[in-house]
Amino acid sequence: MKKPDLWALPLLAALCAGALGAALYFQHVLDWQPCPLCIMQRLAFVVVLVCALLALLVRSEAGRKRMLGFGLLSAFSGFGVAAYHVWVIAHPKVSCGIDPLETQINALWLVQQMPWLLKADGLCSTPYPPVMGLHMPTWTLLLMGFSACLFVWCSVKSKR
Repeated sequence: MKKPDLWALPLLAALCAGALGAALYFQHVLDWQPCPLCIMQRLAFVVVLVCALLALLVRSEAGRKRMLGFGLLSAFSGFGVAAYHVWVIAHPKVSCGIDPLETQINALWLVQQMPWLLKADGLCSTPYPPVMGLHMPTWTLLLMGFSACLFVWCSVKSKR
């Protein structure tokens, strides 16, 4: 186990778990219904969390690098979805709403198993109030960017 992994990957897993916990709080306590883009961002958080934990647990260097690479790809994907969601919020006439994307997401096997976490019921352009000055997708954008940086940093540090 490399020294960067001892703090970076657990930190990353904790941040992802915290983001998912916050999303569940906003959904189930404050009744903010997630849209299809929100669900895709949650899926990215789940994959980044799992990749960070597996990178900690995998013994082989090749397996660890695969997990870091897959986590980086997931972080980039989540970043892209969050960036588009920020754009949708900035352009309120655009919406992903009740469309084929929502139907496809809600039909996924994982969504069927965990509807309390992954079922899309909301509209992307719903004007929920900012949280600590930023909209939820902006927080995701920042966290996914930070996640990508940590995955790259762990990969670079492990080569030395």
